[in-house]
Amino acid sequence: MPPPKGKAPTKGAKQILMENSATVNFYRNMALGAGLFHSVLLIVLYSDSLTPWTIFLNFFVIALNTMCHQTMKSISRPKYSDNSQLIDPGLDLNMEGGMGEHIKDVVILTSITHALAIFSNYFWLLLLFIPVRAFWLLWKHILGPWFFQEAPQDTEQDEKKRKKMERKMKRYQQ
Repeated sequence: MPPPKGKAPTKGAKQILMENSATVNFYRNMALGAGLFHSVLLIVLYSDSLTPWTIFLNFFVIALNTMCHQTMKSISRPKYSDNSQLIDPGLDLNMEGGMGEHIKDVVILTSITHALAIFSNYFWLLLLFIPVRAFWLLWKHILGPWFFQEAPQDTEQDEKKRKKMERKMKRYQQ
């Protein structure tokens, strides 16, 4: 299928503002739902087998979800002028490949982990995907290109400097 012709359609500021608000609310509700589900069932079904490790992981996931929610709210905060005109709708959380996408991935993973950890404590190991993904993104976007970048091409000035150095070396060798 050939790529579409012309410029890609862009979103208006008001549309970004509305979608950001809906996105923040959706992911907040997802995290709250998973947290409540886990907490209620943990207390009702497994209150006699609670361990400090389970309680720590529960609070860790809640803290992680809270940080993600606050980050999404912060980066999507709109800016208004003095007369209440929308100047900037904030960062588009639904932009493909943007920061919002990575934050939403963390919320999804933690919510799934929180819900599944009721059935087995081994599901807490899913949280290890977060640092693995972070390292992969770091490698893909920063470290990999830095390590494997090609050497700069010789320019005409570099060529002249090289020839000059060769002439100097010949003089000293004679």
